[in-house]
Amino acid sequence: MNTVYPLKTLSQLRPLLIGFRKANGLTQKDVSERLGVTQQTYARLEANPGSASMGRLFKVLTVLGVDVVLASGPSGLFCASSSTMEGAEKPIDSPTRREKW
Repeated sequence: MNTVYPLKTLSQLRPLLIGFRKANGLTQKDVSERLGVTQQTYARLEANPGSASMGRLFKVLTVLGVDVVLASGPSGLFCASSSTMEGAEKPIDSPTRREKW
């Protein structure tokens, strides 16, 4: 089951990264090894993810098995989705989902 986590402020990134990491049963050391950086480097990124580049965040989210969905409208601009975390499922209404192929 995919769960959607709307992200509206940078301060929401830290608890989401920690939650995704722990839901996958990973330590900071595990994630840092998969990224090819030191544990200290990853710990700094996790402590202040708002200062990281989008490229670095995408790498981290990929390691954590998280899909990124961008949506416009009042529901939010950026959502993180993972099948590993539990919570209420929220459908995403996007132009590509409404388009008929």
